[in-house]
Amino acid sequence: MVRVKTVVQKCVTSSEKFALPDVVWAEELAKLSWALAHPARVRIVRLLLSRTSCMCGEIVEEMPLAQSTVSQHLKILKETGLVQGEIDGPRVCYCINKSAMTKLKKLIANL
Repeated sequence: MVRVKTVVQKCVTSSEKFALPDVVWAEELAKLSWALAHPARVRIVRLLLSRTSCMCGEIVEEMPLAQSTVSQHLKILKETGLVQGEIDGPRVCYCINKSAMTKLKKLIANL
């Protein structure tokens, strides 16, 4: 039997210097991360990523939630900029804001 030695990483000690991320970076990451802090919003984003656009009613059909609840989650996603909504008559057509999604990916990659 072969034994593998595991390397344990040490925590940063008080004598080591490290730089905190700037406030703007941290605020942007927190804002966009908060948008995905609920499983329903993650599912909505995944659904919208798989389509070019989607009407609110189509999203409701895919979710085990009431229309008002889905609308509230879409409102939060729009407020943070991850999702865009365009009024099309009596309906709203939603899509992913690709620049905001790219920004979120970059912020997470730089953690």
